[in-house]
Amino acid sequence: MTTKTAAARRSPLANLKPLLIDVGLPIGSYYLLKDALGLGTVAALAWSSVGPALRTGWSVVKKRELNGPSSLILLVNVAGVLLSFLTGDPRLMLAKDSGVSSVIGIGVLVSVALGRPMMTSAVKPWLVKGDAGREAAWERLLGGSPEFRRAERRFSLVWGAVLLGECVVRVVGAYTVPVDTMVWLGSVIMVVSMVLGFLVSGATGAVPMAHLLIAEAGGTECAAECAAECAAEQDAPAAPAVLATRAAVPAVSAGPVVAAVAR
Repeated sequence: MTTKTAAARRSPLANLKPLLIDVGLPIGSYYLLKDALGLGTVAALAWSSVGPALRTGWSVVKKRELNGPSSLILLVNVAGVLLSFLTGDPRLMLAKDSGVSSVIGIGVLVSVALGRPMMTSAVKPWLVKGDAGREAAWERLLGGSPEFRRAERRFSLVWGAVLLGECVVRVVGAYTVPVDTMVWLGSVIMVVSMVLGFLVSGATGAVPMAHLLIAEAGGTECAAECAAECAAEQDAPAAPAVLATRAAVPAVSAGPVVAAVAR
């Protein structure tokens, strides 16, 4: 196995690694602390926020930029801690379940407004697929294709709108629909929102990005192959031409000999 092949096989995991650290690890640690170790909701949220807080602080101090996924998870956990203190009214309990969705939705929309769409880190690994050519094509398109950047923003914009819309619908339902109905209807609203988000963001964002990415990567590969073929043709010895010239010389010089024999 060559080093290039090994690197290509490691690439998908390398692309997913930031997302796993920033999102997967905090969520997994929350459920581990709460369900497996028996910590309360507030304690589990607080401890699972340590990683995102450190990652966010490190990004700000070291790179002078905000780590989007870590910052978002940190905000979600803080919102969860604050919402955990809301008790009493059953309708309020139903409404607060949508609080996390609203925080995520607002965070995603703000990231789009700031020109750093947060959902890009989620879609990029599935489009690049660990391919070095696509990775390079992604960077070129990101720097030089307005159409690609618009599709990138649309992907995050759709998810931000869907999550915020889910929050609004669930809050309205919590105070207008009977409590017993809203208990199961809330889950239905969440599932429908997720399906809608996948379909619309895919059609308006991910699919156009994939088409541009494949075309860019494919065009670059064709150009490289053509350049290699041209270089090979230029560097190849002119054997056919030499042989043709040498074949023509005896034929010309043999003319007088044939004429003499004929005489």
